[in-house]
Amino acid sequence: MRRILVISLCLLAATACASTPPRVQRSEFEDIPVPKGLTVDISRSTVIESPAVKAARIFYKGRLEVDSLAVALRTTLEANGWRHLSSTTASDKGITQVYDKPGSSLQVTVYESWYYTWVEMAATRLITPAGTASTPPTATPTRQ
Repeated sequence: MRRILVISLCLLAATACASTPPRVQRSEFEDIPVPKGLTVDISRSTVIESPAVKAARIFYKGRLEVDSLAVALRTTLEANGWRHLSSTTASDKGITQVYDKPGSSLQVTVYESWYYTWVEMAATRLITPAGTASTPPTATPTRQ
């Protein structure tokens, strides 16, 4: 009886130490990096795809400092070819950054809740028939 109790306690201890693997960082667009320390919140996120456009609103959460996270996001996005258009800071709404690329736009909002730091990424991209990002057509002057 004692042997069964010891084996049961060992098995219980072994399974109690097991943990779920961390969620993989996810980005719907290969040129939008996700900083380490953030995990995706699928329940709040939305992705819409059509033959002409792909749009995503993805929420990430973590325990990071808002200002340093906003700087890290800007640095990595600019390194991936995104052009920074504007940044705004509001005490109750956090930091919002707006970026663009040919055929794509991105808005990043970084804010704090009572426990987590949240990052909301809202992106849109025009899609060509081959499934790759396209550049928008430019107007060609005509002669008359």
